[in-house]
This record gives sequence, structure tokens and C-alpha cells, in this order.
Amino acid sequence: MSQFDAETAVVPVGEGLWATHLSAGWNIADNSNGGYALTSVLRAMRSLVPHPDPISVTTHFLRPAKGDTDAEVRASVVRRGRTVSTLGGSLWQEGKQRLEVLAAFSDLAAGGGGPEIATAPPMIPPVDECVHRGSLEQGVELPILSRVDVHVHPDHAPAGGSDRALIDGWIRFNDGSAPSTMALPFFADALPPSLYPLLGFIGWVPTIELTVHARRIPAPGWLQVRQESHDLHDGRMIESGSLWDSTGALVATSRQIGLLLA
Repeated sequence: MSQFDAETAVVPVGEGLWATHLSAGWNIADNSNGGYALTSVLRAMRSLVPHPDPISVTTHFLRPAKGDTDAEVRASVVRRGRTVSTLGGSLWQEGKQRLEVLAAFSDLAAGGGGPEIATAPPMIPPVDECVHRGSLEQGVELPILSRVDVHVHPDHAPAGGSDRALIDGWIRFNDGSAPSTMALPFFADALPPSLYPLLGFIGWVPTIELTVHARRIPAPGWLQVRQESHDLHDGRMIESGSLWDSTGALVATSRQIGLLLA
């Protein structure tokens, strides 16, 4: 079992209730990475329906989740369908709700035929010519780098060194485990904020809401990722992202609103 699977596992403890424990190994500073924290909710949801893949996941982050802390997951089926089922769920710690999730599950392996439209990945330097995330001047401790390997385009690595809020890079699990559709929301939320190359030292940029759409089942190997912010107003940014697998197939897209802390 991979570290990600083991450290997002849930155990049923009652009707619509599961227990889990968030590891501090996925923290950004003192808080759990949001994509990691929501995965336990997805695992509980998936146990309720026959569909294996979360094709649409929208999460509202009410409070930061905490690493090295027990949690309770609540989940239920909103509508069970033949090809798509919709579920709702939440994560609670220390008596407080941390996040709320609405997700649609389907089976991406089933296929459906028809024409294909997909965005090709941009051309970026190979992994060994990119900069490890641990070398960036981000102003925040990154325990998450004990779990995930992130490399950033060298043009986007200097703090405040670009005229665009754009980050290209590569990402994979440190233990070599293959990416999965269950992990795509995490990978969509694991790069430095795209404001970093434009604004420089910014520290932690918490997510208010994140939506991830899984498009295809990812092949083993590195994922290529692009994230860009097109709008920043009153300390709130809108960021769009895309993930491509090792074959160049688009496997997920994302959109989030985040808070630039003063």
C-alpha cells in the first residue's frame, strides 16, 4: 500500500460515519494540504457507490485541517445513478467541521466513444533541468515534501522573477506509487501558488474553494502540471490548473479561489 493510500484510509464506525487520521507528513506549515485532507472524504464516498472515479470534486474549506490529528468523515449518497452518482461529505476534527465536499463518481475505464478534444501539454524542460520545490524561497515550512516530489520550471523558480502568475512543473509521489484518479485532487493542489513567480515571497495561500475534474485515468510516471492565476482582487485570487500524465494525456483540470494573506 502506498503512503498516500495508507494515510488517507478510512474505517467505518457507524451509519454514514468513518474514522481517519491525518498525517502531518502532508502539511503546509502547521496545516494539512487541502487536497490531501479531502481525500479521506472521497474514500468514504467511494465505498457507498459502484463507481470508482471521482470525476468532479468541489470542496469548500471552512477551517484548516490539522495533521497528526484524528478526524471523523461523514458521507451520504445524494443521488445514485447508473453511470454517475453524486455524494456529499464532510471532514470534522476536534468537534469542528473542516471542509465540505460535493462529488460526482463515475467509471472512466468504461469509455463512451465519440470524438476527442484535449489540450496538449506545454513544452517545458525535463525534470532534471527543473528546480526542486524545496529550493524555492516560499517563506513556509513544507513537511509535504517528505511525501511528494515537486520540480518547478527554472523560469518560474525565482521569487518575483516573472511577469506572469504562472507555474509549470512536474509532480509525483516520493514512494514511486502510480497516480490514480483518487489522487488527482491532491496533485491539483500540491504546487506552489501561481502568484509566487509574480509577487515573490507570499507564504501560505489558503484555498477557499477548489473544484477538480478528472478527465482520464492517469498512466504511471510523472505528472506534468500548469497552474496560472488570471485574477487577483481584494486579496482573493482565481487559479486554473491542468494535469497531464506521462503519455501527454490531459487527466485533470482544476479551478480554485484562494486567499492571499497580508
